[in-house]
Amino acid sequence: MKIISWNVNGLRACLTKGFADFFTSMDADIFCIQETKMQQGQANLDFPGYEEYWNSAVKKGYSGTAVFTRIIPLSVTYGLNLAEHDLEGRMITLEFERFFLVNVYTPNSQRGLLRLDYRMKWEHVVKSYLQELDKLKPIIVCGDLNVAHQDIDIKHPQANRRNAGFTDEERNQFTTLLQAGFTDTFRYLYPAKADAYTWWSYMMNARARNVGWRIDYFLASNRLQKTVKDSLIYSDILGSDHCPIGLELL
Repeated sequence: MKIISWNVNGLRACLTKGFADFFTSMDADIFCIQETKMQQGQANLDFPGYEEYWNSAVKKGYSGTAVFTRIIPLSVTYGLNLAEHDLEGRMITLEFERFFLVNVYTPNSQRGLLRLDYRMKWEHVVKSYLQELDKLKPIIVCGDLNVAHQDIDIKHPQANRRNAGFTDEERNQFTTLLQAGFTDTFRYLYPAKADAYTWWSYMMNARARNVGWRIDYFLASNRLQKTVKDSLIYSDILGSDHCPIGLELL
């Protein structure tokens, strides 16, 4: 089984930059998208054989998630069923026979950490939600989690200590989530692989110089570790400030 995840930073813009070609070439069983910045039907999408599930933000042109899947889910849930957290279209949960798949676009703490307090509330609620799901069957979590967990996951850790996405608070929350029974599949397979990033600033020619952050993940319940065949970063794929990532399961 192959699952792809990509923060496209605006799907309509990404469609003009080769998204459909990449989608087709991957031949994925499930394709998850974050930061769609659109409502369903605002673009011409023709992917035969895939069912579509959308969770768009109330605010137009902002945030949003979507999932395209060849495997018909047993059930689909949008958001967390909490009004405070469900206005921005940041989560879709699909139940399959073997596992739950949770597509997530985690809120950014923003410049000056203006949204860090909200981010901490979000982290607490999401961890509890995932732990409850995990009691029912294993989970795969994918998406832009907006945190570089370890120093190895960011080009310049010292210079970014209190920047959004690399604060102690955000990194500690990620550690706590893993300790609750989940595996960072990329680090599980490649614990020492450096310069492996999924996001680059549009400024200062950062992508060409590979000055990046690894903030997009596939997490899995620990009991799925033996089924993880590979966890991939498609760093050569353009079209967004993020690159796609992939998970292959036995």
